[in-house]
Amino acid sequence: MTTKSNIICSKPDIMGGTPVFKGTRVPIKNLLDYLEAGDSLNTFLEHFPSVSRQNAIALFELAKEMLLTRIRAQLIEELLVLNQEKLER
Repeated sequence: MTTKSNIICSKPDIMGGTPVFKGTRVPIKNLLDYLEAGDSLNTFLEHFPSVSRQNAIALFELAKEMLLTRIRAQLIEELLVLNQEKLER
């Protein structure tokens, strides 16, 4: 299972606490900025050779898991609110 601690590090003495790829000084945000600008994962990896393809893919997997978990929780909360409103009528 991919966990944040496997791929992300955030310590005050490393880049002022900015979340970076574990074992590097490359901020996670750099990868997102590259993709947002239309660059490929390969371009990012060429520019930041200290980040492995495996860790970049693991970050995407983690982000997907976190996003889906959050969406599910929000949907459940909305259903609970709707059910409560229905009961109060």
